[in-house]
Amino acid sequence: MAFDEKENKPKTSLGRLSRRSFLSQAGAMTAAAAVAPLASSPSPAQTAKADATPAFPGTVSVTLRVNGESHAIQIDPRATLLDTLRETIHLTGTKKGCDHGQCGACTVHVNGRRINSCLALAAMQQNAEITTIEGLGGPGKLHPMQDAFVEHDGFQCGYCTSGQIMSAVAMVKEPWGKTDGDVREAMSGNICRCGAYPNIVAAVQAVRRMS
Repeated sequence: MAFDEKENKPKTSLGRLSRRSFLSQAGAMTAAAAVAPLASSPSPAQTAKADATPAFPGTVSVTLRVNGESHAIQIDPRATLLDTLRETIHLTGTKKGCDHGQCGACTVHVNGRRINSCLALAAMQQNAEITTIEGLGGPGKLHPMQDAFVEHDGFQCGYCTSGQIMSAVAMVKEPWGKTDGDVREAMSGNICRCGAYPNIVAAVQAVRRMS
């Protein structure tokens, strides 16, 4: 760029270029150079990294198989199986009682065994077969244990009932004795605040006699 020898100012073929114009043009060129790399297409590595990033920061991707169906979900790695079933997969038949593994209202089956879902991390159940009360039976096709609870009035308020039934179904397959006392011992982890224990025992015994 040529300079005016008298005023020592840059000039172009269009005439003299003021200091203000020169700085404005220089700033525009710098901004264009900075924006250009951002407008370019992302590299394959950048795309792969973006795809691997969870949809929500702090979550992990898990796939849970519940009642025969697979659910690909994003969850907090600290989420319990109970909260994941209720809040993420929206299977609310499993109830939250004490949330400390003391009442049994949250009982579900994992690989055929009864567990308190409030004490299990959902992220650790990815290779397991999980069954909830919804997968046991429903209107029009009740499980024999559900039928027995209805027949013997094995519930009052009903809040603990899903956990009681899930525990009872698993208990029937376990090596317990045949007496009512054995049933009470086997079901002692499930609390009924309404006190329907005699009817619950009668329902469980009715199904055991059918087996």
